[in-house]
Amino acid sequence: MTLIDTHTHLYLKQFDRDRDEMLKRAMDAGVSRFYLPNIDSTSIEGMLALSEKYPNNCFPMMGLHPCSVNEEYEKELALVEKYFAEKKYPFVGVGEIGIDLYWDKTFLEQQKIAFRRQIELAKKLGLPIVIHTRNSFDVAFGIVNELNDEKLKGIFHCFSGTKEEAEKIIGLGGFKLGIGGVLTYKNSGLDKAIQDIDLTHMVLETDSPYLTPVPHRGKRNESGYVKLVAEKLAELKGVSIGQIAEITSLNSSEVFAA
Repeated sequence: MTLIDTHTHLYLKQFDRDRDEMLKRAMDAGVSRFYLPNIDSTSIEGMLALSEKYPNNCFPMMGLHPCSVNEEYEKELALVEKYFAEKKYPFVGVGEIGIDLYWDKTFLEQQKIAFRRQIELAKKLGLPIVIHTRNSFDVAFGIVNELNDEKLKGIFHCFSGTKEEAEKIIGLGGFKLGIGGVLTYKNSGLDKAIQDIDLTHMVLETDSPYLTPVPHRGKRNESGYVKLVAEKLAELKGVSIGQIAEITSLNSSEVFAA
């Protein structure tokens, strides 16, 4: 059985103490591929170091996270574009990008500009996008829908919305739902939202070190816990975890072409 964590921040300081051991635990649990979305200029070095150490397992992306969009966002975007232009590193996607209206709405207009710029960059490069939509689904979806074409594909990361929102995403054509630890939360409602959504539209993720699934909620998340998400999804859909692993891994390969 092979599982894929399509969204994990394993380069962050929360893993400095036991990063290699944590990766071994994940691999022992059947996780073979770890997709690393970038945050901003401060996270690039650690992300690239990890992907260079584990080139067959850890795959980096490049992008500017909406929570890092501020008055200096043009410099950050220029750095993202520079890394892609250099073609020195094997980036597999543009991410993590999107809109965040949970923490601060001060730079909403700048977030929209940055989001559009990075979507257009992804289309130019032929790469998928990984989208952050915390408290911002309507705004983020509207921008994606506006720019959507046959070149655009990706993942709506940490999907925790309604059935209607899931169907909107599916209707775009090239996008998957990123299903993570929220599925294991008792009152999240995510189980009901995706009950009737076909597995072909889903990929698994952890968002480590965040959004830890039950029974470890409240502690640091790690990529090996993607198996807990797979188990919950298998229970919900009435299929084996092996089927979940097979289908979601195939879906991941469709997004990342690998």
